[in-house]
Amino acid sequence: MKLKVCGMKYPENIREVAQLQPDFLGFIFHERSTRNFDDSIPKIQKSIKKVGVFVDESIEFMNRQIEKHGLSMVQLHGHESPEVCRMLASTKVKVIKVFSIKDEFDFSVLFPYEDVCDYFLFDTKGKLPGGNGYTFNWNVLKKYPSTKPYFLSGGIGLDQLESLKEFKKNKVSELCFAIDVNSRFESEPGLKIPKAIKEFKSQL
Repeated sequence: MKLKVCGMKYPENIREVAQLQPDFLGFIFHERSTRNFDDSIPKIQKSIKKVGVFVDESIEFMNRQIEKHGLSMVQLHGHESPEVCRMLASTKVKVIKVFSIKDEFDFSVLFPYEDVCDYFLFDTKGKLPGGNGYTFNWNVLKKYPSTKPYFLSGGIGLDQLESLKEFKKNKVSELCFAIDVNSRFESEPGLKIPKAIKEFKSQL
């Protein structure tokens, strides 16, 4: 499984985490978030894909950030329509549509997005659109009806490594494209702990 480290905020910290060579780094462009990114992304390895995270933003705003920061992917964390996904996909970026889960989930809401995004991302349903720090019941994914690869997110930390090993034994994990980590690897919002990420990555 690939690794995405989301909620990056500080240039020097971005460089430190990039040295660990995660597959993706996520940058949140949402003013209400404590991890809102309003700086310039330092130069990092081309092998690391830069993901812009948005919540119900305009196409114009998202396109400006894609151009300014050289984003490879966009992650849509709000109530974005399939049409918005389709318009973004036409700009050649990869589109990740996020859906939040707690103890149950109506997978039929995925169907309109099947042909207009590249990946789904399943996060924990909470007060905030991401970064809530706790996991959802992964057993819900046993009913996943799609063949589209997905990101697994929501409060994943070092203490989930054993659970992830068990999760990998389930057939549905075959479609898990990447693990997305954020708040459980921070000393404060947006400031990641490289040592902890390195340990997690080595055991993933």
